[in-house]
Amino acid sequence: MFNEKENGLLQDLKKSEQLCVEKYKKYENEAAAPQLKELCRQIGSTEQGHLQTICKVMQGETPSMGGSQNSQQPIEAADYSGKDESFNKDKYICNDALSTEKHVSSVYDTCIFEFKNPAVRNILNHIQKEEQGHGEKLYNYMAQNNMYS
Repeated sequence: MFNEKENGLLQDLKKSEQLCVEKYKKYENEAAAPQLKELCRQIGSTEQGHLQTICKVMQGETPSMGGSQNSQQPIEAADYSGKDESFNKDKYICNDALSTEKHVSSVYDTCIFEFKNPAVRNILNHIQKEEQGHGEKLYNYMAQNNMYS
């Protein structure tokens, strides 16, 4: 069904999505601000969906991609006043998460060009757009909370 290169790329995507799911669970538990906890929960839920989709593709299924889950309510700014340790911890989480999203989006970009099946390319393109949406949400949170320099 898939050639050797495509199978390898799908394995890479699966590992990347598994890592994202693990990271966002960890971030949700470690974040100081309730707003960041919620943002991590939302993104982590979408990443779990990405993982399930990649697994289905690996099994030969071509799942239909519904609307984007990035339309959830915007996250409000957090109150970090007088909480330098909490601010620094959450800033680290955001920087790491944003870096992860940049990397994963670039992996999808490469994979989209490597698959001959147009339906799979469309699935990967849809997921990449959602990854970019995650990056935008993280950036917006960081900008709202003076974490982005």
